[in-house]
Amino acid sequence: MHERAGQLAQPQDLIDVEKVVSAYYDTVPDVDDPGQKVAFGTSGHRGTSLNGAFNEAHIVATTQAIVEYRAQQGVDGPLYIGRDTHVLSEPAWRSALEVLAANGVEVRVDARDGYTPTPAVSLAILRANGAGTAAGVVTSGPGLADGIVVTPSHNPPQDGGFKYNPPHGGPADTDATGWIQDRANQLIAAGWEKIRRVSVEEALGAETTGRHDYLSMYVEDLANVIDLDAIREAGVRIGADPLGGAAVDYWGEIGERYGLNLTVVNPEVDPAFPFMTLDWDGKIRMDCSSPFAMASLLEKMKAGAPYDIATGNDADSDRHGIVTPDAGLMNPNHYLAVAISYLFENRPGWREDAAIGKTLVSSSLIDRVATGMGRTMVEVPVGFKWFVPGLLDGSFGFGGEESAGASFLRQDGTVWTTDKDGIILALLASEILAVTGKSPSQIHAELVERYGASSYARIDAVATREQKAKLKNLSPSDVTAEVLAGEPITARLVDAPGNGAAIGGLKVTTENAWFAARPSGTEDVYKIYAESFKGPEHLAEVQEAAKEVVSAALGV
Repeated sequence: MHERAGQLAQPQDLIDVEKVVSAYYDTVPDVDDPGQKVAFGTSGHRGTSLNGAFNEAHIVATTQAIVEYRAQQGVDGPLYIGRDTHVLSEPAWRSALEVLAANGVEVRVDARDGYTPTPAVSLAILRANGAGTAAGVVTSGPGLADGIVVTPSHNPPQDGGFKYNPPHGGPADTDATGWIQDRANQLIAAGWEKIRRVSVEEALGAETTGRHDYLSMYVEDLANVIDLDAIREAGVRIGADPLGGAAVDYWGEIGERYGLNLTVVNPEVDPAFPFMTLDWDGKIRMDCSSPFAMASLLEKMKAGAPYDIATGNDADSDRHGIVTPDAGLMNPNHYLAVAISYLFENRPGWREDAAIGKTLVSSSLIDRVATGMGRTMVEVPVGFKWFVPGLLDGSFGFGGEESAGASFLRQDGTVWTTDKDGIILALLASEILAVTGKSPSQIHAELVERYGASSYARIDAVATREQKAKLKNLSPSDVTAEVLAGEPITARLVDAPGNGAAIGGLKVTTENAWFAARPSGTEDVYKIYAESFKGPEHLAEVQEAAKEVVSAALGV
């Protein structure tokens, strides 16, 4: 824990904006350095220009690879592109436009030349492909739309991010990202400077470049997913903090459009993010699920700020943080359970057999809530992409992951977004209060009384590259332990029980606890997620036992 965690950033904590931008253009990545190659994780390619991991070469080559991939897939409709408020997002957005226009791709940029939340891009793609019509969403055939979101999500200010959303509107699957990644690296090695481009001025003036009002489409459609009338009539006082991110103009428009008692707590946008408080490790990070990053909003609530519900979003608004006067910042797992409990009791337009989707490292409280409601719970590997098919056809009412990312259906049971939407999850907290008269944290207390209190945490353990590779490919037979922290082991999983897809690690369960171990993609550690319904002391035992189980399986 950093000694200044939760304290306002000081001048020495801030990035040199000009240096970061200059490095984007001046630094040429070393194609022989694995750390400087294009590498798509669960949310696209991320890195910083300062160490050769996110530079002009990467974006020009990746955009060209996307052009070739979409042509290969027969996707020839408009490509919707948005960017967040990170310093590298605009340069990368410009580079992408230069390549897209040179290739004659129809592009839709923001009509207001503003910032665009990830869910607004997902919604635009889906609407273009038939969402909200009798025919429903079409994901194959001519004229289909897809998109690019330029964002590193909640990452520090010096980072950049670039992700591709195919016609289904959600995060691209590994089949797509693997091909795009490999082709981009080939293009860099072959001389990325040879890739066709036009100037950004030519790109913006091209006949193929059109304007799309992302903000109006998103805000006007919100009433189909959230009961905004109930929020207005109940007079819920909302404090919304965009944390300097892409939702900054959206929150003001939502409040005005629907007559809500809504205050944008901090409307400031600055690529250095000087208004942020330091996260647990002393870094500036727009993580709305972290009490350290959310310290300013929490202090306002403690000081008596006049909000019944306060919320935060990360820089691209795909994550949510919920603050209540009685409990402060809610644990993301706790809020997911509350949201699920409320939605499946208050959405009569959803299919009776609509399931609940959750990642395998999310709280087992969700399992217990699902069982209590008689709903099917589908447990999938880490990554929001696993929820896309179910959200598209309405067979999933809700899909959520432990890192404060989720989305759910419109009130009529049709698809809203197939990417995470932190704005609707934030608004849902106010709907819950308006309809039930109880805050989400009070409802969580009721769930705990019924299903038990859990202790949940994630820690890291040291591992070499070889050990991480072995962990990723374990089999159940590699786990020889019969007991975990005093309880008999009930399951050893390397595939997700909900869809049979590989976990990329290991999950071990008992009656009252579980742990999951997954290798880090960027550091020499593996992550241990663990939960116990027998208290924090037992959780600590589970965490220690998890290290022993994994070490034995790896032969350490």
